[in-house]
Amino acid sequence: MSSSVSPAEPAKGSPQSLRGLLPFLRPYRGRIALAVLFLVLAAAATLAFPLALRSLIDNGLIRGDANMDAGSRLMQLRTHFFELFAVAAALGLFSAGRFYVVSWLGERVTADLRNAVYAHVVQQSPEFFETTQTGEVLSRLTGDTTLVQTVVGSSLSMGLRNLVMGVGALGMLVWTNPYVMTQVLGILVLVVLPSVWFGRRVRKLSRASQDRVADSSAIAAEVLNAIPVVQSYAAEGREATRFSASTQSAFHTAVRRTKARAVLVAFIIIATSAALLWGLFQGTQAVMRGDITAGHLSQTIVYVIILASATAVLGEIYGDLLRAAGASERLMELLHNRSPISSPAQPVQAPARTAGSRVQIQALGFHYPSRPGQAALSDFSLDVAPGETVALVGASGAGKSTVFQLLLRFYDQGSGQILLDGVPTRDLALADLRERIGLVPQDPVLFSTSARENIRYGRPEASDAEVEAAARAAFAHDFISALPQGYDSFLGERGVRLSGGQRQRIAIARAMLKNAPLLLLDEATSALDAESERMVQAALESAMQGRTTLVIAHRLATVQQADRIVVLEQGRIVEQGTHAALVAAGGTYARLAAMQFTQ
Repeated sequence: MSSSVSPAEPAKGSPQSLRGLLPFLRPYRGRIALAVLFLVLAAAATLAFPLALRSLIDNGLIRGDANMDAGSRLMQLRTHFFELFAVAAALGLFSAGRFYVVSWLGERVTADLRNAVYAHVVQQSPEFFETTQTGEVLSRLTGDTTLVQTVVGSSLSMGLRNLVMGVGALGMLVWTNPYVMTQVLGILVLVVLPSVWFGRRVRKLSRASQDRVADSSAIAAEVLNAIPVVQSYAAEGREATRFSASTQSAFHTAVRRTKARAVLVAFIIIATSAALLWGLFQGTQAVMRGDITAGHLSQTIVYVIILASATAVLGEIYGDLLRAAGASERLMELLHNRSPISSPAQPVQAPARTAGSRVQIQALGFHYPSRPGQAALSDFSLDVAPGETVALVGASGAGKSTVFQLLLRFYDQGSGQILLDGVPTRDLALADLRERIGLVPQDPVLFSTSARENIRYGRPEASDAEVEAAARAAFAHDFISALPQGYDSFLGERGVRLSGGQRQRIAIARAMLKNAPLLLLDEATSALDAESERMVQAALESAMQGRTTLVIAHRLATVQQADRIVVLEQGRIVEQGTHAALVAAGGTYARLAAMQFTQ
């Protein structure tokens, strides 16, 4: 996998990885400012509570006027309690506002992040998916984004709120008891150093834990997509054991992470509480000496509680931030991955569409990235005239499918060039190139939607009448009409509710509806029974009229009428001509034909 990471990016594994979320937060600066305002106001209300409590004790209980009657003293007390209630009401309102705005931000940023990662992944070339398992990508889209949501929508806000309250409480304590709290502050600084060391270990274990979870997701996705094969080999037990071993590994890594995080939280709480209790002890002695009032001591106690609870919450939130940093790293890795296949910065204007495109392949050389030592194509040249039908035949691994993948620019050739209607394919925008090509793969791909939408996939704007016409041409109309809801029938994941031949005919109808000037047929009739094959073959021959068509075929009976047959061996063209001419030549094609037609 190739990736492009800027020098300004934080080092891998750093908590600064959360900076990668900044581009997703910037569009919502207004809401962030509103959330910060609510956060500061809620923290201020919390810090005002001890002041109101001190006023209640010193002015309402202890220093009340001796000449004041009981009723007046009660009214004075009520005033102080109303002040306390006003502070509590303000705290509730500001906290509710902060909770709503921050939760909205968490949901919105997470949705934007998921959309960005998904949109980026679907643009990657097949090279990316040669080295990255689909289950791992799904794990990042779900598990990692959920961690980010927890931080943006909850933990970060709580952390900032407790940080403001902790700093404010500490400032009030230093202001009211400067000598004692300066000592305490010095002790708190010593607490930070080992906390940082513990935090680094928690972060590394968090990243490892998320990687193990992704491994489990990859195994599950692979097996569930191949469940008929798994069950046909009675391998359910083996696959369950393999998945269990993966989840057990994830569990052990998570336990190690949790132990490290528990030690971190315990250390922060115990060390901080010890320092604050020392300050409280000094304050109690000051009351006994008459240096401060009882209300002052009560205020100090509340501020100590606020500072201690804020520190405890920050200790736990720090662990959440470290986990989210690992998740953010993994998501940013996906977003920073650059596909080697992309549209040129200034694409050439695509020529006007005609009924059939001209394809010129000149001295093509290509190695798959995963097999750099083995040439898939060598000095491959082919000129296909508009409207010509050319069949590519040869043994498996001869390079037939590679030609299709290079035409579609799933990969770029190492040498030579491909021209479509006289324009190098590398100079065309990917959308323009692929819009001019229709593909019917050997293994038809259907989506979890209706038959109508599956056929319409190549041309989303097509009308229902056009969809039905394409289905009739592919001999799919009758069996689609017989489905419970006809064209609106749900076909199941990967079209599991249809037979192989039915899936293939829907794929053919999809290509027909697209009506591209270049048609690529990769064993398009391989999954059909004899009767369906005859019908679809006739439909394909009709669709190929006037249209440039490249056909990959292992069954030579399906390509005997091709204008030209090209025989490949080990990535090179060894023969080409009509069926009759190649049989008469007595070469590779004649040998293949003899094996098939004499069986």
